Amino acid sequence: MPADIPGIHHVTAIASDPGRNYAFYTERLGLRLVKRSVNQDDVSVYHLFYGDRSGTPGTSMTFFPYTDASNGRVGTGQASTVQFLIPEDSVEYWVDRFESDGVDADEPRERFDDTVIPFRDPEGLPLELVARTDAPAGDPPDGTVPAEHAIRGFFGVTLSLSTASQTGNLLKTMGFQPTRSSKDRQRFEAGGDLGYVVDVLVDPEAPQGEPGAGTVHHVAFQVSDAEQAQWHDTLVDRGLRPTQIIDRKWFKSIYARTDGGVLLEFATKSPGYTVDEDVDELGERLVLPEWLEDRRDEVNRYNNPYDSPRPSESPRTEGAGPRLSRGPPRATAGA
Repeated sequence: MPADIPGIHHVTAIASDPGRNYAFYTERLGLRLVKRSVNQDDVSVYHLFYGDRSGTPGTSMTFFPYTDASNGRVGTGQASTVQFLIPEDSVEYWVDRFESDGVDADEPRERFDDTVIPFRDPEGLPLELVARTDAPAGDPPDGTVPAEHAIRGFFGVTLSLSTASQTGNLLKTMGFQPTRSSKDRQRFEAGGDLGYVVDVLVDPEAPQGEPGAGTVHHVAFQVSDAEQAQWHDTLVDRGLRPTQIIDRKWFKSIYARTDGGVLLEFATKSPGYTVDEDVDELGERLVLPEWLEDRRDEVNRYNNPYDSPRPSESPRTEGAGPRLSRGPPRATAGA
């Protein structure tokens, strides 16, 4: 049996406009664009990675921006909310920032003794800031948010299910143990110092989620290189149908869909985003894994890579590939 999973590696969602996506996550949330690449299973689509200064696992929010994608529907069978961690004394700062920037946000609320600020990105993706006294100092980027108030990475995710499936047992196998519960929310928490959480909501009346802009594609969890093959076998033993190990250049991945319909990824922490770029140069150019370099001209025709993205400018998108209506990214898509 492999060791318990320490927490989340990254979360990948679907967007439509890459320029608008870039502006929100770098300007409004103060994250850094740490990797600019393409969906390795569909090179007509960007893959944009945001995170702390060096893209540390556990801080990386990534997107497939399908140009002119239709809106998805947040519902069961998905990760329905992504939760970011902030320091406890930063709540007022973020409330004021969201109000002045016109971010679609709700009033702060209490959940399991934490202050939570729900908000949405421009695509309608549900997000939350969770304020904690134990928020680590982290490695904040030199961005638009002062370091003392910067997002510290993920707090966790919320999974929405229509029935009480075997997802809870799978989370326990992964090392997430139930810690708190309310009427419709069961919290599972990883061991170790990071304390990542997965909240499970069960609502048989909720609509089934539909992929599209504003929805999460998959949640990736951290595993070691040495134990990734063991996790493959463990998932098989749990009755799931995981993919084989797939090399994504910056990590290796296994994908499996739970019986509740949520797509999970099990990604290695190494070699990381600095394997092909220096820390100070992360995100400044379009990078491709070596097995896609001979398709760079094709990538350029689709995406017209933008060399210096600016918040006020959207990248050129003519010829940026087919609409999402032809189908969302495959289960093994991206990272």
